[in-house]
Amino acid sequence: MSSAWLLPEHIADVLPSQARAIEELRRELLDMARTYGCELVMPPMLEHLESLLSGTGHALDLKTFKLVDQLSGRSLGLRADTTPQVARIDAHLLNRVGVTRLCYCGPVVHTRPDGLNASRELLQFGIEIYGHAGLEADLEVQELALDAVARAGLKDVALDLGDARIVRGVLQGQDLTPAALDAIVAALAAKDASALAALTGELPAPVREALASLLSMYGGIEVLDEARRRLPDNALVRAALDDLQWLAKHLQQTHAHVNLGFDLADLTGYAYYSGVRFALYANGSSDAVLRGGRYDEVGAVFGRRRPAVGFSVDLKTLVGLSPATPLRAAVRAPWGEDAALRAAIRRLREDGETVVCVLPGHEHEGDEFDCDRELAQVGSQWVVRAL
Repeated sequence: MSSAWLLPEHIADVLPSQARAIEELRRELLDMARTYGCELVMPPMLEHLESLLSGTGHALDLKTFKLVDQLSGRSLGLRADTTPQVARIDAHLLNRVGVTRLCYCGPVVHTRPDGLNASRELLQFGIEIYGHAGLEADLEVQELALDAVARAGLKDVALDLGDARIVRGVLQGQDLTPAALDAIVAALAAKDASALAALTGELPAPVREALASLLSMYGGIEVLDEARRRLPDNALVRAALDDLQWLAKHLQQTHAHVNLGFDLADLTGYAYYSGVRFALYANGSSDAVLRGGRYDEVGAVFGRRRPAVGFSVDLKTLVGLSPATPLRAAVRAPWGEDAALRAAIRRLREDGETVVCVLPGHEHEGDEFDCDRELAQVGSQWVVRAL
């Protein structure tokens, strides 16, 4: 029999020092979002399943925990992603005509972890901009993402850009089943040349050659010139490459320290994104710490198709990559019934100081606070002095 205190696999408690770091980053990022004009929303953890999964595709369905509502008998889901909920809020509750900037931060849960050491319970922070189809919104979201990882203290930041329209443009006019398209996208994402060749054997030679060429189209700004030479010259491909060029120019001007790259075969979230998509890497990590892009179809299932672009990130992952934060400075105070002592402690706390009272019998214990001062009685007064 397993111990009652053991947690499910890939679920873990967050202990004091990490919890403090996560909470402080959450507050900082929400304050950062507000400086860009973002409004905070708090969608519920539970929704009716048909609403939670509307238009999200098979992948999110597999990630979603499902249960039955004891009040109505209807199927409910625990959210595995917050973006569909925010799209519902924009479409039905706010129902604005102009630009709406929304942010959120809350837990999401997955039925399976995304990796060997990944958690199934994430603290997802995200930003969405609705109502503007122009590249100005894409650029603003990418700058917000760069600002977020900078505030988390991450270094050696690399931003990879791509566009879902490129593959759609290459495959334009081809009659493929959804399963065949999914298999081709998976082979491109894995950069599996042999699998791609096997899957595209029946396609016209120019299409096969263009798809195969995507496997090598990753690197610096020169990738866009190569794509113009080797990919079909149609409206979808041209628009995608022009947009990537425009974004690269502006990002290089304002974020010269960021390593800007392109990976035209990275199709993570292909079914979800409608245009430019991006991934942020930092601290030498081989996995993206943050992903985002344009998903103009996200609100269509709620009856209101609006331009939409945004990103999301797991704050637990960010904190895990961030430099260790110093212990919070605090004042150590004795426990006592003296009215003057208790009044002095209250005043310090009202002024924003952390005051740790040493309870009787625990004088030699430590914790996550750095008590660099103490409250001591000098004559008839209680004063703070350095330790």
